[in-house]
Amino acid sequence: MEVIADLHLHSKYSRAVSQNMTIPVMTQFAKQKGLNLLTTGDWTHPLWLREIKSNLTQSGDGVFSLNSSQDEKDPKFILSIEVSSIYSQGGKTRRIHCLLFAPSIEVAEKFNAALAKRGANLNSDGRPIVGLTPPQLLEMLLEIDERGFLIPCHVWTPWFSLYGSMSGFDSIEECFGRMSDQIYGIETGLSSDPAMNWRIAELENRSILSFSDSHSPIKMGREATIFELEKLSFDNLKAAIMRKGKNRIAYTVEFYPEEGKYHYTGHRNCKVIYSPEDVKEKGTKCPVCGRNLTVGVVEQVEKLASEEEKVHSQTGRSGVKWITDPEKNHPPFAKMVPLNEIISEVFSVAPASIKVKAEYDRMTNTLGSEFDILLKFPIDQIEKVGGEKLASAILKVRNGSIYIRPGFDGEFGIVKIEAGESGVSTKPNQEEQLGLI
Repeated sequence: MEVIADLHLHSKYSRAVSQNMTIPVMTQFAKQKGLNLLTTGDWTHPLWLREIKSNLTQSGDGVFSLNSSQDEKDPKFILSIEVSSIYSQGGKTRRIHCLLFAPSIEVAEKFNAALAKRGANLNSDGRPIVGLTPPQLLEMLLEIDERGFLIPCHVWTPWFSLYGSMSGFDSIEECFGRMSDQIYGIETGLSSDPAMNWRIAELENRSILSFSDSHSPIKMGREATIFELEKLSFDNLKAAIMRKGKNRIAYTVEFYPEEGKYHYTGHRNCKVIYSPEDVKEKGTKCPVCGRNLTVGVVEQVEKLASEEEKVHSQTGRSGVKWITDPEKNHPPFAKMVPLNEIISEVFSVAPASIKVKAEYDRMTNTLGSEFDILLKFPIDQIEKVGGEKLASAILKVRNGSIYIRPGFDGEFGIVKIEAGESGVSTKPNQEEQLGLI
């Protein structure tokens, strides 16, 4: 069975998160988007754990259903949590964020008790900050239940990640030591795509996962991983990430990494943004304030990569440009712009406007889910419902004929589907036709 999963989400109990991030609202938006597996997120927070218990029932092996659900096809949930580790190692302050997955409420409660015993304040934030290292967190989880697992998340973010240029490490081995063989995959984050990660030797036989890290319902699914599972269960999901047996990752759907807020090197306050060519020519000192620039993901990948980027591009019959790994170590991926952002540009209004929401609702209610609209529906069918301009914009996003001013130092990139603002063109060359979708 195909499972479209977003397994990095936050609740209303995390900082800077919409109060609409509740289980019923997340379920409603998941239906519109076409997501059929979500994470609860934030289960270390006592109030959110209480809401999880009151809203969800375990319906299978580590899988939860909404209590009020009358349809077996409604989105399901599993338990995962993002933990922020801040500690000192090797004479440097490390700030690493990881996703931890638990197969049951009982395991989550035992893990919470273990964190509290070690001094963690679980009431302060849905994403707890702890002084424990990632390997210590993983060891704690596995001691409670060996089915649990850990995924380092948004691994290239400069300030809070495994490979981060400001506070991370140069390898999984350096961070996790003897626990390294228990790290089965990583999350790309918005500022990198799988092809960038394929260049890292230690990721050759590990899964490359993509999730949204969403702080509001509309941003759920902006990145997602599509699994092919024999049956939806916690153990089968873990097996797919471990690349064991018949369960597998079929493909991922990606944010354009240039749109991510740490893609390029720069200083937001000084309005300095450097491309890789600029960095080679000018270095990483800010010409305005003289301090070090925030080194972007592109530069950090280049630093740690063991080989040049090698990718193949193929266009499916629906016009979607698929990027494939020539070494066949990893599944393909497609880069997309969220539907509300496409509608926003077509209507020349803000993505959060009432007009965009109304059109988004009309499109998904009339045609089907956002994922089907972005990836599968024939363009002429979309044109009949949304008009020629919207259909044309979706086709351009599918084949990569868009313009992006890359993000840097915490500022998201700007996507332009129509020319008119300077940016990086991602227009494709002539592609081989291949019916992937």
